[in-house]
Amino acid sequence: MLSVTLRQIDYACAVARHGGLTAAAEALHVSQPALSVALALVEAHLGQPLYLRRPGGPMVPTAFGRGWLAEAERHLAATTRLLSGATQSAPLRLAVFEDIAPLILASLLANLTDPAITPRIMGFDALTEALHSGQTDLAVTWDLGLPPDIRRITLHRAPPQAIMPPDHPLARNRALTLADLAGYPLVLTDQGQSLDHLRALFSRAGLQPRIAHRTATLDLMRSFAANGLGIGLSYSQPAPRISADGMPFVLLPITDAGQEPVILALPAGAADPQGLTALCRRLSDLLQLSRPSVAAFPQPTPR
Repeated sequence: MLSVTLRQIDYACAVARHGGLTAAAEALHVSQPALSVALALVEAHLGQPLYLRRPGGPMVPTAFGRGWLAEAERHLAATTRLLSGATQSAPLRLAVFEDIAPLILASLLANLTDPAITPRIMGFDALTEALHSGQTDLAVTWDLGLPPDIRRITLHRAPPQAIMPPDHPLARNRALTLADLAGYPLVLTDQGQSLDHLRALFSRAGLQPRIAHRTATLDLMRSFAANGLGIGLSYSQPAPRISADGMPFVLLPITDAGQEPVILALPAGAADPQGLTALCRRLSDLLQLSRPSVAAFPQPTPR
């Protein structure tokens, strides 16, 4: 255990810094005896003198003292920076919900240099646990299933979308209602919070959805929908209107189901990280860009 303090080390260095005991005591606004005691304690701990003491002459650092005092000054300067909070921040740990990540993450990392970001892709449950346990600093996700003590910054709002092949009977419409969909088989992604939320939309409208398939991933759900196995439902809106197996599909907004916010979530009690405003602005821009207007979607020819 250390038997000297930072203040005593600083006092020992001040003698060389200001050219003597008297000048150092005046500069530090302490008494000369107090400074002498601090210097003696440091030298006793080191087991050898830092200064040559000559009657009537200046205090000159010894050979050992010159090296020790130079290193001590470097450590004192580093400690001052450390205690001022001026140290370089570590990269922000950003969790992104797995269905949102393909829409925004690559562009975010390619174009945002401040703050530095370490990304993690997660499902709902893992993301919520990471926020609670301090394993992530921020999270971009839908506002589903998060406890009330999580701080939320809304980045974007989106209506749910119906996904179907271009020749589906409903594809000639420009928008749909929940009642329009209730009579058709549906394909939902089996992600706990998302699945429950989409089913609840129908229940609140007094409708009973016909769920034909529950897929493990969003890409698989789009493939099922594009191949006519049911109408897919999703809030995420991919730019290419083609499934992973090459089948085209259309997206139609559901007008009576409200809009769901995409949020930036922060752990309770966390201070705002450096660059938060710029990060929120960039995320909002990317989420807007990932959502082409319905008018831009290729529309099927009415039959």
